[in-house]
Amino acid sequence: MKQTSWSELTEEVRSGKPIAKDRALSIVKSSDADLLTILDVSYRVRRHFHGNKVRVHVLRNAKSGACPEDCTYCSQAVQFHSPIERYAMQSAQELVEGGRRAFEMGAVTYCMVTSTRGPSESEIETVCDAVRTIKKETPLSICCSLGILAEGQAERLAEAGVDRYNHNLETSREFFPKVCTTHSYEDRVRTIRAAKTAGMEACSGGIVGMGEAPEDRVELAFALRELDVESVPVNFLDPRPNTPLNNLPRMRPNDCLRTLAMFRLVHPDRDVRAAGGREACLGCLQPLALYAANSIFTNGYLTTPGQEPSSDWKMMTEAGFEPVVVGAKGFA
Repeated sequence: MKQTSWSELTEEVRSGKPIAKDRALSIVKSSDADLLTILDVSYRVRRHFHGNKVRVHVLRNAKSGACPEDCTYCSQAVQFHSPIERYAMQSAQELVEGGRRAFEMGAVTYCMVTSTRGPSESEIETVCDAVRTIKKETPLSICCSLGILAEGQAERLAEAGVDRYNHNLETSREFFPKVCTTHSYEDRVRTIRAAKTAGMEACSGGIVGMGEAPEDRVELAFALRELDVESVPVNFLDPRPNTPLNNLPRMRPNDCLRTLAMFRLVHPDRDVRAAGGREACLGCLQPLALYAANSIFTNGYLTTPGQEPSSDWKMMTEAGFEPVVVGAKGFA
């Protein structure tokens, strides 16, 4: 793509004109020589809609290693016997304490996650109890990721005060059967729609680097735009021991960055997050992710450690970005 075309693209996206699929695919397939130009385009769009602010999210693994599903990337699938910590659903008090710590870290969003096909009634009640307390004590935004929701569960979560529900599409509809066979792509779509119908925002993204084609990444981005999701976490596969994807190589940092840039231009005004695998796959190029993404996770990813919160804070501020803080003092 010529330099003038990149300039035209910036103005198109900033004016609200949707990026076309062929444009998106050209970004994912672009050369390393074009990378800085692509990041410049994505940064101009990011700055237009989000300024230089970065929203920090903290995850809580509320139930670990108990999932009966067969998602090939996941160390929490029981059948893969990955070497991770396993424990039953945490208590409401434990979840509340996690929320307090997230607030002290300077997070704006606290996300409670369970390894499961879908939540039981007792798990829904535990989460709702915790959310009501956290909402009384802190201004945190609450996100939950509890799997496939049954009828009425989305409404109960919304009534308790859950702001956002996460359920990732993970990849394109065509590639999905290679990732999971115990539930369908449409199951995930239905849960996203149920969350939005109940009044919650939808958080949905995927994992790149699972052996999919560039076209699959573009199809995922456009499927999420069609669902009108408010938040898009982009995860980079960091292969886990004993999982079927264990032997896949990690993505190159430049491929991670151009993928993030593509998601930014497909979702110009939405919360695009550099999520799991950020540290492992981007390495020293992590700060460049902020030129496309306006949010990050800190303090780890469920079963894998992440960069220390203080290091993330330093990375953001030294790169000229401003973490959004909701009343806390920032990272210790």
